[in-house]
Amino acid sequence: MRNRRPMRLLSTLVLLGGLLTACADVGDVGGGKSLLDKDTLVVGVRPDLPGLGLRRSDGSFEGFDIDVARYVADRLKRKVRFIQVLSKDRLTVLTAGKADMVLATLSVTPERKTDISFAGPYYASYQDILVRSDERAKSVRDLKGRRFCGVEGSDPVKRLKAVHGMTADVIPAADYDACMAKIRTGAVDAITTNDVILAGLIRREGTGYRLLNARISEQNTGIGVRRGDVDGCEALNRAITKMYQDGTAAKLITKWFSGTGLDLTYMKIPQFEGCS
Repeated sequence: MRNRRPMRLLSTLVLLGGLLTACADVGDVGGGKSLLDKDTLVVGVRPDLPGLGLRRSDGSFEGFDIDVARYVADRLKRKVRFIQVLSKDRLTVLTAGKADMVLATLSVTPERKTDISFAGPYYASYQDILVRSDERAKSVRDLKGRRFCGVEGSDPVKRLKAVHGMTADVIPAADYDACMAKIRTGAVDAITTNDVILAGLIRREGTGYRLLNARISEQNTGIGVRRGDVDGCEALNRAITKMYQDGTAAKLITKWFSGTGLDLTYMKIPQFEGCS
């Protein structure tokens, strides 16, 4: 008889713990709503990156991320509605329930995974360097001590400085358009960030610039979703897998980045992060 009360208390605590965990999971997906519960998916995309996510004058969007979003939504038999998000807003639109997915050059990092979940990655890119066509440098170390433009607060600048033996004079800018303005006038010698962003800038400019294909570090780009939406995340992973299997991924990458100097020979299905 003496042992029953402690056992009952332990059972009660276990039950309460389970209920609290379930409530936390439900809260993470906005009252239990999975993206699969919706007929139209609201997708956050960049409005300012040519080749990836760019807002046209008529208000519509174009780019690689836009096409990927349309493909996965179609595989899920859902409609899609785009909203623009800048770099600083990519997580908050999910946590605030303003978007169901974010496809906006969102690299998968341990820090971000504490706030949101990731489907995919749907593309594996690398940090690279953009220079003028007449620049003689062939590798990142050939630019040691030179002037690099980096968007304020961006991780690529930190990773550049972490290259062994590398030094750089970093000139900050508000965005990549400002970086391009600086390299046009000779105020900087190079720009560093993800290779697909740089390829998009070269595509827009047409001539006068090239990539080093330095492959400084791999950056896995994922689809941001709200935490706890395991079913939605897994459904997106199946759609991404199909996108590579049926050749759509290769077609889209070629469509948006061929002719930019981006090395397209490394196309492969990225290793998924897992949705749990």
